[in-house]
Order: sequence, then structure tokens, then C-alpha cells
Amino acid sequence: MFSWLGTDDRRKKDPEVFQTVSDGLKKLYKTKLLPLEEYYKFHEFHSPALEDADFDNKPMILLVGQYSTGKTTFIRYLLEQDFPGMRIGPEPTTDSFIAVMQGDVEGVIPGNALVVDPKKPFRKLNAFGNAFLNRFVCAQLPNPVLESISVIDTPGILSGEKQRISRAQEENGFSGLGRCLYGGYDFAAVLEWFAERVDRIILLFDAHKLDISDEFSEVIKALKNHEDKMRVVLNKADQIETQQLMRVYGALMWSLGKIVNTPEVIRVYIGSFWSHPLLIPDNRKLFEAEEQDLFRDIQSLPRNAALRKLNDLIKRARLAKVHAYIISSLKKEMPSVFGKDNKKKELIGTLGEIYGRIEREHQISPGDFPNLKKMQDLLQSQDFNKFQPLKNKLLETVDEMLAHDIAHLMILVRQEETQKPVQMVKGGAFEGTQNGPFGHGYGEGAGEGIDDADWVVARDKPMYDEIFYTLSPINGKVTGANAKKEMVKSKLPNTVLGKIWKLADIDKDGLLDDEEFALANHLIKVKLEGHELPNDLPCHLIPPSKRKMIE
Repeated sequence: MFSWLGTDDRRKKDPEVFQTVSDGLKKLYKTKLLPLEEYYKFHEFHSPALEDADFDNKPMILLVGQYSTGKTTFIRYLLEQDFPGMRIGPEPTTDSFIAVMQGDVEGVIPGNALVVDPKKPFRKLNAFGNAFLNRFVCAQLPNPVLESISVIDTPGILSGEKQRISRAQEENGFSGLGRCLYGGYDFAAVLEWFAERVDRIILLFDAHKLDISDEFSEVIKALKNHEDKMRVVLNKADQIETQQLMRVYGALMWSLGKIVNTPEVIRVYIGSFWSHPLLIPDNRKLFEAEEQDLFRDIQSLPRNAALRKLNDLIKRARLAKVHAYIISSLKKEMPSVFGKDNKKKELIGTLGEIYGRIEREHQISPGDFPNLKKMQDLLQSQDFNKFQPLKNKLLETVDEMLAHDIAHLMILVRQEETQKPVQMVKGGAFEGTQNGPFGHGYGEGAGEGIDDADWVVARDKPMYDEIFYTLSPINGKVTGANAKKEMVKSKLPNTVLGKIWKLADIDKDGLLDDEEFALANHLIKVKLEGHELPNDLPCHLIPPSKRKMIE
């Protein structure tokens, strides 16, 4: 009896079954989230609807910075190749958005043609009109780096009052960036559109002339809610001395702390990202280490792309729910006949109070609400009579998606990661430092002596032998207890000394002979000099008398 009720209830609780993460994201968005967005005009307030290409595209990196911070040169450095439309100079050279993507043949696709290509994730940029599309191109070229990622180069943001006035006069726009038009299009809104869809946002600063203009500050603020994607590059750091570099780094962190309102510190990479000799090579090792950290971060993007898209869909769903509550609340407050215009003004003025009421009634975090000032501005041009009342079924569908289907997709993400080969960015600058003598740390620390014919530990072995024979060796070996008395003098933690013992005790007999003892002391020196210990003992560190044993 009433068996159909039970069937419907089970259907609600059972999550959707998907073959791939990408297919799952598409289906969930189209069947469960998109109806809510369309019903409450989400796309008119926040972001255009997503398309299949948004879920299928390669990871994208968005480069943002003031002019002459080295954005275009940074792309050239990664690719180790010029790309169509590339212009580099000390003056503002890049005046367009350039999507640098993989292609079989070198060429440039203009913006108007680009936004009608269903295979590219740019169709919704059509909403920004010809003023923007005339300054948007896709540079295609065959390059191994671009087989895994795409890069978006942006116009250099001008700094200083003089440049702001210059651009405004040149383009008949407005200085400032509140919601200004650059050459007839909303620059900040375009950046926000890209920020929602890219996997990494890299903010570039010039260490030689650190000046965060009002325009750049507004751009960074426009990227709010995407702080998890942000990384900072302090470029051209080879142009200043070490002491000055420390001051510049401190000033940058202080400035960012005022603009980016998050408790976490944004990761800053210091270096000189071009293929020219370092002007001041004092910090070469620092630059190499920072470059490797940045490269590892970029190389991880293909592996984490599915997880990023899943995370962005969750953020979008939370915003869409809040938006539905806001629109339905405004609809509920509107009179049915008289005084509609006055009531609309009143509701817009008291929107902050409506936010507070929704927050309390539905237990929503304040961080999930859209920017109050931006929402008030957008509401000015809206007809409140066309707003829809609260439709619980649509909200319940999205809640069900977040509670059940997303969890299922998370499991699928992990399964795909384990089943597929490790995806990493290859080619270009990523190849030059992976292997060979110019790899980061090659010939240093535990890698010292890797190319030498003689055992590197033998250089200091006479000194270690003197200590060894004071520890009362029996049958040519010292006990663990006696070795410990000497090793703890290094003041290294027991966890580190324990790892050194395991590496040095090659025959695993719980004792150290003179070669193993010398090796242990060599590894202690490596650690004290600030290098990391290897997980496995490299072949060149194995004592000559033990090499046959290892084989």
C-alpha cells in the first residue's frame, strides 16, 4: 500500500550514478542547479550559465598584474617559445586578453570567432559585447606545455594617476575601477568571469618598482572568493640587493594583507622569470628553490582539475541558494498594487537587514552572501514584480545534490586519480630543471659527489675515524648505544637521528663499522647544512665495500 511513496523516497536518497567526473558535473549542473539559477535570474546578477566546455577544458592559469611586471615574458619563459600576438616592452604593450592555447598550427583567432566555437570555454564572454571581443584573441601554437594547460594573458593594469588619466582619455572610459569601462567594457567583470573558471590566478609584482595602484587594488578585491586559487610572483627580484629584497618582500606582504581580507597568507614566489642572466646573482639558490616550488604547483593543476571544478560547482550552488532566498524575500515584501517604486527603493536601502534576517532564518554563513554594494547596484535596474516567490522544491533538489551526489562524485574523483596515469605539465621550462646537472639541488646536500669517481665520504673519513676509535669498537664495530652518545652531540631531533641510523646501517645488524659510522656523520653534516635527507640512500653514498652487498 502506498508503495509509490517509498519508491520516491528511495529515489531521493540514492545518489546519481556517473561514469566520469566530467559527465557527472555536467548532469548535476543541468538537471539540479541550472533550474534554480534560471528561476531566480542568477545569471543576470552573478555569472552566465555554464556550458559543457567549462567542464571539459584543460586547466587554465590567469596572469594579472600592472604593466611591465613581466606577465607576457613569464608565459614566454614557461613555453620557451614565442606565441602569436606576443608583445614585450617596458611600456604597456599587451592591450588585449590573450588566451594562449594548444593548436596544430600557429595562428590567432579573433574574439568574435572565438565565442561561437562550442569547443572553447569562452562562449559566454559574448555578453561583454564587441568592445571586449575586439580586444580578446586566442593565440594557438603547438607546444608540449599547452597540451596540459592554457594560459590567459591580460592587459597591464596602469599605475599612478597620470597613467589612469591617460588610459581614460585614450579610450573615452573612466579612471578608477569601481565598475569602470575600459574601452567600453567592464574590465573587473571580465576578470571575475575568468577567475570563476580558471584553476590558478597568478598576481605578478615587479620587485624593482613595487607600486600597487588603486586600480590594481580594486582588481584584487574583485577577485574576492577566489583567494584559494591565488598565488603571487615577486618578479625581477635579481635587480635588487638581498637587504632591499627583504624590505620589498615585507612591504608586499603588508600591502596584500590590507587588500586581501583573509586570515591565510598568500604564497609568494620570489624570482626572476626570464631566460637572461641574473643581474645580481647573490640569491640564485633562493630563486631556484622558489621556481621549483612554483613549477610543482603549476604541474599539479592537471591532476587536481576535476577536484577544482567540483569545488567551484559547490561554491556556485551555495551562492545560487543564497541568491534564491534574497530574490524571494524581496518578492514577498513587494506590495501587490500601490507604492511599488517607493517600496523597491526602501528594500534596496535596507538590503543589509534582509541579509541578516536570511542569515538567521536559514543558518547561512555571512561569507556566502554576495557583495552588498554590488547587489544593491544591480537591483536598481531590476523589475521586482518579475521576481519569483520561494520554491522549496528547487532548493531541496540543490540540497540533495550537495548532500548526496557531490559525495559520490568525490569518491569518483579519487578513483579516477588512482586509475589514470599521473598527469603533469611537461615540456618548456618544466623539462630544463628536472634531470641532469642543472636540476634543483643537483650536487648539493645528499647529492654531493654524485659524479665523482671516489666515495665523497672518504674526504672526511680520517676525522670520523678518530672519533670512531674512541667509542670502543668490538670486532671493528660500535654498538648503537655508543654511536648514539656521539650522534646526539649534533643536537638533531631523535626522529632525524633515527632516520640517519637506518640509512647508515646498511647491513642492518644494529652496529656500525668505520665506513657506516663515517656515512652517519656525513648525513648529519648534510642535515646541519640545511639540506633534506633522502628517503633511500643514493648509490654514490654507499660505501665501496658494501656495494656488492646492495646489488
